Amino acid sequence: MSNPNRRASEEAYQVLLYYQYVPIKDPQNFAQEHLAFCRELGLKGRILVAEEGINGTLSGTVPATKTYMETMHADPRFRKMVFKVDPHDGHAFKKMHVRHKPELVTFRVEKELDPNQKSGTRLTPKQFREAMQEDDVLILDGRTGYEYDLGHFKNAIRPDVRSFREFPDWIRKNLSSYKDNKILTYCTGGIRCEKLTAFMLEEGFRDVAQLEGGIVTYGKDPEVKGDGFDGKCFVFDERLSVPVNRVEETIVGKCFHCGEPTEQYINCANDRCHRLHLCCPDCEEEHRGFCSPSCRINSPA
Repeated sequence: MSNPNRRASEEAYQVLLYYQYVPIKDPQNFAQEHLAFCRELGLKGRILVAEEGINGTLSGTVPATKTYMETMHADPRFRKMVFKVDPHDGHAFKKMHVRHKPELVTFRVEKELDPNQKSGTRLTPKQFREAMQEDDVLILDGRTGYEYDLGHFKNAIRPDVRSFREFPDWIRKNLSSYKDNKILTYCTGGIRCEKLTAFMLEEGFRDVAQLEGGIVTYGKDPEVKGDGFDGKCFVFDERLSVPVNRVEETIVGKCFHCGEPTEQYINCANDRCHRLHLCCPDCEEEHRGFCSPSCRINSPA
């Protein structure tokens, strides 16, 4: 007699990453109904809903995720929504959350930015790779510093920001003298660049472009194959990273403690700190998972 638990454990799973800027009336009620729908399908993940649209990443069995995508595409509001799909061994999340937020990505600028009305020129992976070779082009990583440290495009600018909301001030302080340069931006899946490029155009930057579909799409392109990206792409689920470059794999991450190459991220063992940092296995053991002597000494029992 076959073991039903074994069949369930061997079932194929997928991770979905997606977003859509589209007006959603009564987003709070939409979020509640959407949570019930996701739970009914047995999905797990994190979805944000706002008046300006939806932004999500979730995991589930192949049949469940297919049903989710088909149902969303049947809704006229999400008919053109692009799903980035990755196979995975089981769930990539522990729970299912759907939350109503004022913004899909927290930016908090004084101007209302609608990517459907104004945003940077969208470049395919092939176009983006070609544009990176041009003279006087600036490549701006639209993510946080710790995401950059794990992997990034060659010659990309590392933003000294800890959260996306810090970008407006950082750009004004560091890039204002480059408004006539061609600027290329990129992020994980594309959503942050929608707002980032819209903001830069409002600030007077003349030639701003974004990698359509983000790093994830760039790595899956059959022609480009992730060429030009060093290291891995940080993702916000239990995987923590995914490979990008299928032409030449490199490790750019460096251990926070010893500086040796590593791609392992851990959270500081002090719950009051919980700092996410790159840490090689040897240093994780030596420092017992703490990011500093202070955190080790002051860690609550």
